[in-house]
Amino acid sequence: MSKQRLPVLWALICLLLFSVSSAGAYNYPFDDRYVATVLSTPAEYAEVLPSEVPVKIETINMFPERKVPGILWNLEEMRYSYIKQDGPAPLIFLIAGTGASFNSAKMQIMQKAFYRAGYHVVSITSPTHPNFIVAASTSGVPGYLEEDSADLYRVMQTIWQTLEKKIEVTDFYLTGYSLGAAQSAFIAKIDEQEKAFNFRKVLLINPPVSLYNSVLILDEMLEHNIPGGADNFSAFYNRLIAAFSDAYAHGQDVQFNDQFLYKTYEHRKPTSDDPLEALIGLDFRISSANMVFTSDVLTKAGYVVPKNLVLKRHDRVTDYSKVLTRLSFLDYFRGLFMPHFQAKDPGLTEVDMIKRTSLRQIEDYLRNSSKFGLIHNEDDIIMLPGEVDYLRDVFGSRAQIFPHGGHCGNMGYPDNIAAMVGFFTNAKN
Repeated sequence: MSKQRLPVLWALICLLLFSVSSAGAYNYPFDDRYVATVLSTPAEYAEVLPSEVPVKIETINMFPERKVPGILWNLEEMRYSYIKQDGPAPLIFLIAGTGASFNSAKMQIMQKAFYRAGYHVVSITSPTHPNFIVAASTSGVPGYLEEDSADLYRVMQTIWQTLEKKIEVTDFYLTGYSLGAAQSAFIAKIDEQEKAFNFRKVLLINPPVSLYNSVLILDEMLEHNIPGGADNFSAFYNRLIAAFSDAYAHGQDVQFNDQFLYKTYEHRKPTSDDPLEALIGLDFRISSANMVFTSDVLTKAGYVVPKNLVLKRHDRVTDYSKVLTRLSFLDYFRGLFMPHFQAKDPGLTEVDMIKRTSLRQIEDYLRNSSKFGLIHNEDDIIMLPGEVDYLRDVFGSRAQIFPHGGHCGNMGYPDNIAAMVGFFTNAKN
């Protein structure tokens, strides 16, 4: 072998070794699962996506005959968005996570990534968001996976009826994150029977195994980390708002977003995870309070607002808000949710309903259908010990489990974008 060829071979070996090393590395910046969940993926670590995409926002009216109380006047029509490719292309439906709208920050990441990859994109608000509850929920009482997924399926069909003359579709795909991922699994099962879309591929991103288990974890994050206990919630909330206001006033950001949170975190790093757990729990509690208020008012359940009181557009709701922020998910489950469904089925028990709000309910379908893929994180904060292993067993080689990222914190990281889009583009090609 000539001496002239040795340096070239050495360079090739180094390149090969580097490639193998890079392929196995995962360099998402936060290995603390609570930090990842709160801060997501700061801009300097995130995939570079198009700054603007041609999003169109439309509305549909699923229940034109429904009488909506005045306080919910702006929620009668359901808003959604779509992005259209110039020519024929596959269409992907995106389902938002708990309490999130069609244009939340995580939904915008997914919209841009899939549009850049050549998909028509339709984005749909979570059934736990007030707009969906009023405009598209059959019962007005969200949280029952089967029923919420059936509502989503009807919404998707209605949207498609309005779009089918505008865009040319080659295949239908489906994905969602968090609660939207669990609902995507149930929607796909409905579609096996009704075949309105015949989804070719379905991707579940960070789904809970048991909705009941996950929301109890989120409730405890708030209640176990408020200094002085739950009775000091108002004081804790006021201090938190004051801290954010101070950071905002002395910072350079003009938007309250993930980047603002990241800079605030860099400036004031907490000495433990307790404040971060409380912040995550608070975010969930605010979403939950909005959901419970909307459901209570719409269904006249009399849970927080008196049953015979019809709130008007300009009525003050401050006193109700104080009550709502003290209510846990378990309170909602036992005080409004179960009574509603037990009125329809008196033999229904809490144990029955907990089973029905779990992916274990459709385990055989998930285990045996090749159309599914799963992306998850080993350290997801909404999972009980063993639940990630359960999903790894159910999905086998169709699962991609990242070591870090908390709950959906790494969705904007380049490796995750590549995995998310690659799952579908590999099927498309």
